[in-house]
Amino acid sequence: MSHIQAPPTRGGLSHRIVRMTGRDPNESHRAATPLELLFDLTFVVAFGQAGEQMAHLLAEGHVLAAIGGFSFAMFAICWAWINFTWFASAYDTDDWFFRIATMVEMVGVIVLALGLPTMFHAVDSGEGTGNGVIVAGYVVMRLAMIALWLRVAKQDKLRRRSALTYAVVVFVAQVYWVAVAVVNPPPNVGTVIVIGIGVVIEAGGVYLAERKTTGTPWHADHIAERYGLLTIITLGETLFGTVAAVSAIIQVQGWSTEAIVVLTAGVGLSFALWWNYFVLPSGAILHRYRGRVWWWSYGHLLIFSAIAAIGAGIHVAAYVVDGTAHVGTLGAVLSVAIPVLVFFIALLAIYAYMVHAVDAFHFALVAAVVAVLAAAVIVAASGGSLGICLILVTLSPIIVIVGYETVGHRHEAAVLDKALSAPTPQ
Repeated sequence: MSHIQAPPTRGGLSHRIVRMTGRDPNESHRAATPLELLFDLTFVVAFGQAGEQMAHLLAEGHVLAAIGGFSFAMFAICWAWINFTWFASAYDTDDWFFRIATMVEMVGVIVLALGLPTMFHAVDSGEGTGNGVIVAGYVVMRLAMIALWLRVAKQDKLRRRSALTYAVVVFVAQVYWVAVAVVNPPPNVGTVIVIGIGVVIEAGGVYLAERKTTGTPWHADHIAERYGLLTIITLGETLFGTVAAVSAIIQVQGWSTEAIVVLTAGVGLSFALWWNYFVLPSGAILHRYRGRVWWWSYGHLLIFSAIAAIGAGIHVAAYVVDGTAHVGTLGAVLSVAIPVLVFFIALLAIYAYMVHAVDAFHFALVAAVVAVLAAAVIVAASGGSLGICLILVTLSPIIVIVGYETVGHRHEAAVLDKALSAPTPQ
């Protein structure tokens, strides 16, 4: 008797509860649902808040506070998305209970986003972690998640142990974060360790549930699409930063060369990063090698963070142009160039891991990116104009696109053909 349940065939909301016995991981034509797209919109707000707060602190020259606050914020945001997205890939029934639970999740994400400015201010002032509102948002989300996992434990006998493991770990992790919020430790090395322990609890719970039990029936193509969609959502933060930046410049100077350059850099970088990201067919590889999902999934934390940081960096450039920043051209260029570099290093590492091959040509392309970004930093340090520096930064991902479209695509085709035709999944 099958323990896999196909989604209900209907055009609208089910007026009954659909048993959560798991979606078919080989289901054809599986795609993101309108509800999932609505859920993702709440993360536009969260990414925007994180990017804006980071840009403000960077412009003030408070680099450590900016990086620390942003790192914590991006983990909180991305982990919230990951928790629900993987559950939905395995157990989306789209009945009224699931829809209401999704709405509760969305409320929690909004509360989390509203707590980000307080957290950044607390980290900057040294008053503590200031994560009370963020934790409150997580409490809201995790009440919904625990209810969903308990529902799975009751209805999916085959994966009852997995579901109960998730429910227990989510509860334990949330108790831990509440305790951290109550103590509100000052931002120092000890607090970094405390937060690291929380991260280990979170990630360890996923490992126990997926590797030490039967696991959940997530869908490879669906997961790949969902991560791609969140990448696009995160690229929206770069465009948001561009709009905020150009608007600030126009208000002070009107349309100028600097405004046009910043606009070109923001849109150009967003488009180029999008082009580069979707080169790798993650769904096909994950379908063939499900075990490779771990580093692929967690590696995306760097991808999402780097893209959001680029948007913040564009905003810092605007602060420099309108004269309100406490950093100069070099600081603005570094604010954009460093996350661009992180993006490409993370993307190359994910690519090499997914195909289990090292292509010298791809390393050459990334080396070219490093060279162009270094040139931008050198020009900035030498007193060059911000416009020229941003143009150089924008050219760096375009080099990879040109290399891929002329030569690299043949390398990738050969590597993928070998990986996907291997007789035994690795």
